[in-house]
Amino acid sequence: MANIILFFLSFALFAPLSCSTFHTLSKGSSLSSEKPEDVLTSPNDVFSAGFYSVGENAFCFAIWFSNSRTIVWMANRDQPVNGKRSKLSLLKNGNLILTDAGRFTIWTTNTFSLSLVQLSLYNTGNLVLSNMEGVILWQSFDFPTDTLLPEQQLTKNTKLVSSRSQTNYSSGFYQFFFDNDNVLSLLFNGPEVSSIYWPEPWLVSWEARRSTYNNSRIAVLNSLGNFSSSDDFTFLSNDYGAVLHRRLTLDYDGNIRLYSWEKERQTWVVSWQANQKPCRINGVCGANSLCKYVVGSGRKCSCLPGYKMKDSVDWSYGCEPKFDLSHRNKNESVFLLLSNVEFYGYDVGYYSNYSFDDCTNSCLQLHNCNAVQYAFETGDCFCKSLLLNGYHSPDSGKNTYLRLPKSFESNKNLVKEFSLDCSRDGTIQLDRTYVKNREKGIVKFLLWFACGVGGLELTCIFVVWCLLIKTRKSSDADNQGYGLAATRFRKFTYAELKKATNGFTEEIGIGAWGVVYRGVLSDSRVAAIKRLNEANQGEDEFLAEVSIIGRLNHMNLIDMWGYCAEGKHRLLVYEYMMHGSLAENLSSNALDWKQRFEIALGTAKGLAYLHEECLEWVLHCDIKPQNILLDSNYEPKVADFGLSKLQNRGVLNNPNFSRMRGTRGYMALEWVFNLPITSKVDVYSYGIVVLEMVTGKNTIMGVHTTNVGVETKNKRLATWVKGKKNGEIATTSWIDDIMDPKMEGIYDKGRMEILVEMALQCLEEDKDERPTMKQVFEKLSSP
Repeated sequence: MANIILFFLSFALFAPLSCSTFHTLSKGSSLSSEKPEDVLTSPNDVFSAGFYSVGENAFCFAIWFSNSRTIVWMANRDQPVNGKRSKLSLLKNGNLILTDAGRFTIWTTNTFSLSLVQLSLYNTGNLVLSNMEGVILWQSFDFPTDTLLPEQQLTKNTKLVSSRSQTNYSSGFYQFFFDNDNVLSLLFNGPEVSSIYWPEPWLVSWEARRSTYNNSRIAVLNSLGNFSSSDDFTFLSNDYGAVLHRRLTLDYDGNIRLYSWEKERQTWVVSWQANQKPCRINGVCGANSLCKYVVGSGRKCSCLPGYKMKDSVDWSYGCEPKFDLSHRNKNESVFLLLSNVEFYGYDVGYYSNYSFDDCTNSCLQLHNCNAVQYAFETGDCFCKSLLLNGYHSPDSGKNTYLRLPKSFESNKNLVKEFSLDCSRDGTIQLDRTYVKNREKGIVKFLLWFACGVGGLELTCIFVVWCLLIKTRKSSDADNQGYGLAATRFRKFTYAELKKATNGFTEEIGIGAWGVVYRGVLSDSRVAAIKRLNEANQGEDEFLAEVSIIGRLNHMNLIDMWGYCAEGKHRLLVYEYMMHGSLAENLSSNALDWKQRFEIALGTAKGLAYLHEECLEWVLHCDIKPQNILLDSNYEPKVADFGLSKLQNRGVLNNPNFSRMRGTRGYMALEWVFNLPITSKVDVYSYGIVVLEMVTGKNTIMGVHTTNVGVETKNKRLATWVKGKKNGEIATTSWIDDIMDPKMEGIYDKGRMEILVEMALQCLEEDKDERPTMKQVFEKLSSP
């Protein structure tokens, strides 16, 4: 009798599960979208995992808190599956897949195991696929959506992405991640523009109490409510201590909040949030609109006078003019006062000590000036091109004057009440059914016969077409093969690069233009593959620029091996640099004085080639330690140059430079005062980088510029160095006073003095007083 009981118990434990609530899923088992009872639960019953309805006949496989059904993770948030015959299946080869209506695989863990594998939902809310030895093959904690749970790490390879709205769980426009400066940031990545808004973009890292020199890039929330990050950002929840449940969520409105579960009221309460002013979050109402916070009602949006909504249900697309901007005559324009209104960023001109008439006249001279922001107390005048991030605040003390055609002059009370709710939600409507047709036998036969004949004809046409183009391709292939062999520059398919990067999984860097992944090409070469942000330029324009960059060949420039231009995909393939970036090596104290000097010399040599030896004039516009990479011999190579920065020599007013480029703290003053952009902007940035290398300072104390062109004058690193060299307390040992203490006095004093003096020349405010990069290289390389 005992044996019979044991047999049935073992069968119940190891037989494939088809439906019911349970803690694990074994090989060969599945969960069905048609069975609401098919749910995984954690041993403590706090978390559940299963199919979650996100719209009409639309489901996502998700993890949620059992008590409130609050979502914390989704597998297929951007591709819901049908409510009929969709399954999550753990295959016998160890792969976990999600199929839509039994036909299409839309999500998979890409795992493989010959041993026994099971899927378990842990008490932490982590969904884990592991083998019998306890080795984790895959876990949901490595792929967060919009929420971090206690003890779940945010790393350089992960990020939080907000939902689209309260009821639309697909990916929204806000991201929480470590940027390329190793700083934990909030980014608005909208339909047309993107910008970081937290920490405040006008602050440099040390002013925001952040550290850029760290290479771990890890942030974690513990169960007591303490959040800590490797960039020195920390906070404690208002209810610090033992609380039943917590979650850190990037909400659809762009604010990241810590929620605690209040057991008495059975609800979530906010115990911390990053931004206390909701309207200061970028992109909340889209272009040409205003945000106003109303107590008790939340954020409200309103179109500017003379503008109307682009999308009647979605404020993120903003408003569009009712008039034709291209036909707006400067003599037929008026300026409408918008009291206590400010638009952040996108200045085409900044002027100080201007009268109001001078300010408006300056705007009228610019075809792309749509408003001015003017302060009567100081005479500061900002001419605005794009009207983004607009907000109304009674205590702002700032006024904006909107440029409109004279036809609107009689309607000066066009600003409507802020009655439109910018948090309107759209629901996913996916009414998908699969109904079997019931044709009679004869009709089915005729249909199959017609399909067969049609298929045969198509096959014949395809064969003839292949024969026609085969001859043409054979000759082209010879020429192409010769070119590839000579330059190693080739066109890759998107499928090749996706395979090389294992589905773009190993992220090694992120910047303004896209994300960089490590990959292994079919010829076993290790490559750095940059996946550019979705571009507006066409394929022909992209290929024209890439072909120029591909021909650039210098030992101190990163070598491009190829590209991909397929549909909307734009990717660049570079050589992989073993020792990473200069920033990482400075933070790890891996460089001695000779290596630092050689890095400065090699960087100058590479930039001199870009500026003076190329057929096209290539400006980098973002020289910083993160964009100087080191190979196996610590030889420097300048990276992230070229695209959208090509310019003919002698052309000073190139529209490619109509907006600021670069990184705060490394930007020359030409960007602020709307002066012609030349190669001297790279010279200035180079000088900052050299002083960082020599002094070991992890912040730039120079003249920092913001996206709105405002200049903040703090004690500069350059001023500090000059004070040591030429000040009243200057001594013969001034170079010893500024050298990085990690050098421990081991360096060539004469060569380092030459390097510092050259760096200070590069930082002259007048660009004509700065040397060229060729002159810098010649000076540093002279005996």
